[in-house]
Amino acid sequence: MQKTLSYINLRAVRNNALKIRSALGKRKFFAVVKADAYGHGAEEVARAIEDIADCFCVAIIDEGVKLRVAGITKPILVFTPPLDVGDIIRAKAYNLSVTVNSVHSAQLSKGLKCHIKVNTGMNRSGCNLSELDEVLKNLSADDIEGLYSHLYAPENNAASAKQLALFNAAESKVKRVCASACAHLAASGGILRGGSFLKNGARAGILLYGYAPAGFSRTGYIPALKVYARRTQVTPYIGGGVGYNISDKNYKDLNIYRLGYADGFFRGVPLGEKTLCMDAFISARGEEFRLVMADADEYAAKAGTISYEVLCSVTRRSLKIYER
Repeated sequence: MQKTLSYINLRAVRNNALKIRSALGKRKFFAVVKADAYGHGAEEVARAIEDIADCFCVAIIDEGVKLRVAGITKPILVFTPPLDVGDIIRAKAYNLSVTVNSVHSAQLSKGLKCHIKVNTGMNRSGCNLSELDEVLKNLSADDIEGLYSHLYAPENNAASAKQLALFNAAESKVKRVCASACAHLAASGGILRGGSFLKNGARAGILLYGYAPAGFSRTGYIPALKVYARRTQVTPYIGGGVGYNISDKNYKDLNIYRLGYADGFFRGVPLGEKTLCMDAFISARGEEFRLVMADADEYAAKAGTISYEVLCSVTRRSLKIYER
């Protein structure tokens, strides 16, 4: 077996989901499993927590289709709005709820269940409050399942309060048309803030997998992923280089592991001696299976990035092994 091994503890995922469920009470729990559940395997994660979550969220229609094919029956919300008639046909065929972010997407989505995305300051997607009335004119009350937005700096009190005020104004407009619409502003950071940010429901992404956004504690949440590399060779050192690097040490033996930057790890973060090759790294330390990533926060700090990017990246060419 030449792939890296990703060991995913679904008991940890369920622990995290139950903790989120408890924080939300009777509010709707939207479990975010986009990007292959942040590298953990969307189908397996969704199956493991379908009895806990009320709805699943994905980035694109293809991800929603995969969940349906895997047997997931709970509602699925697609974050990216439909861009053409083909998207509409597929969303309808697989019973997916779509995001409406403009008059155009509202017109395109007639007859489909939708959540209206409102831009409250992230400026990534969503209609502005000034456009919302026109968007609503192009939708029927029967089509609207919810409205949502996203806190761009949930750790910042002033920024979050300003976004909440804008979202409250949008919620009032939407609920005049559809009183049952589910308002959800909070993602993981908003869940940890709690209180008035929870609205009718909330979306949990990074928390599901055991991590927290910057500025928040992950206490009580259990990281679910570990990645291992397998040794392919023990090489007697003959002098010269270590991979693509000139050696500055003398070694007795070097251990070659089948994991490199093409597997989603970062070239400049040492896992052994010097930098990674595309498909391998070299270490003076030897063992048959080498644990290379047990904590995405720690690895992200070495790479100068965030745990989100690490998790989405490091299972790229791996065999996923699940503990249930």
